[in-house]
Amino acid sequence: MSPFGVYVHVPFCAHRCDYCAFATYDDRDHLRDDYVEAVLAEIAWEVEAGLEAASSVFFGGGTPSRLSPEQLVRILAAIPRTPDAEVTVECNPEDASLERLLVYRAGGVNRMSYGVQSTRPAVLADLGRRHGTMAHEEVSRVTHEAGFATWNMDLIVGSRAETLDDVRATLADLLGLEFAPPHISCYALTPEPATPLGRDPARHPDEDETADAYDLVGEVLEAHGYEWEEISNWAKPGHECRHNHVYWDHDDYVGFGSAAHSHRHGRRYWNVRTPERYIAMVQRGERPLGGEELLDEATQAFERDSLAMRTRRGVAVEAFESLEEIRHLVHVSEGRVTLTPRARLVANQVIIRLKSST
Repeated sequence: MSPFGVYVHVPFCAHRCDYCAFATYDDRDHLRDDYVEAVLAEIAWEVEAGLEAASSVFFGGGTPSRLSPEQLVRILAAIPRTPDAEVTVECNPEDASLERLLVYRAGGVNRMSYGVQSTRPAVLADLGRRHGTMAHEEVSRVTHEAGFATWNMDLIVGSRAETLDDVRATLADLLGLEFAPPHISCYALTPEPATPLGRDPARHPDEDETADAYDLVGEVLEAHGYEWEEISNWAKPGHECRHNHVYWDHDDYVGFGSAAHSHRHGRRYWNVRTPERYIAMVQRGERPLGGEELLDEATQAFERDSLAMRTRRGVAVEAFESLEEIRHLVHVSEGRVTLTPRARLVANQVIIRLKSST
């Protein structure tokens, strides 16, 4: 049976970070109870229509840990899952209490993901993050104590307040933990329009410095036994995020909640963006559809190839007319083309030369 994913969007945050352009809100906590009921109703509609069992479930946001743990596991209980389904919850480091994690574990959650971003105070302040610089230690301790065997920490590189020494120190902090995260993601800071970061050119990342920081992350992680999975992800063998691969392998998934996206059988569709509108539509018995598009065969082929090109499996040599112009950006081995480490942040220069891009 092909992998099938379920994504649940939780749009609430205690504080909106300076770089965030996601569909999240720090002034809507009063909607949480109604939102949970609306998500449960939306799930029930899909179950009645024959929703297949999910091989992976991912609670993202926003901040899923803004819901009570009981609310979250109630939503999880409504989602049909395979017996070995991977269930991930994103959690702010400051929310990671042992009590919360034990409720998650008892309710079926088996993987955690934490937005640590950095352990350096100046970097955290520049990013608008509020957890302390020692949060990684407490997160590691309670995650292990709660019995999670696999989990993730997110990093962000590119802050103007960050030096390469800061990156090295953050990596040393994470990798020096008694229970180090077996999966680490690293994202390049992006100044999105209409965010505090995007509106302040003086804070925009320097592309060369960001590339150097990203390269350093890859070198250090791979030297410590982490395998590169995808442009922003490294994992110890056996700790890859299965839900991520649903996206990267162009498999089907269904999203629940405001702004959640779905992809099924060549159709991409998404829910309305704001939680107020989402709740109102569901309460009226209406599907909260915000839009949709039907993907023709050519578009699907390009999406499959472009997503695969971002991963360590790459694509077949035959996916390109010629490799001459991109030879310095790729490895070719056993008939497969993959990105070189230095090319990972400029992957689009390779992707636009795929046959399927024309």
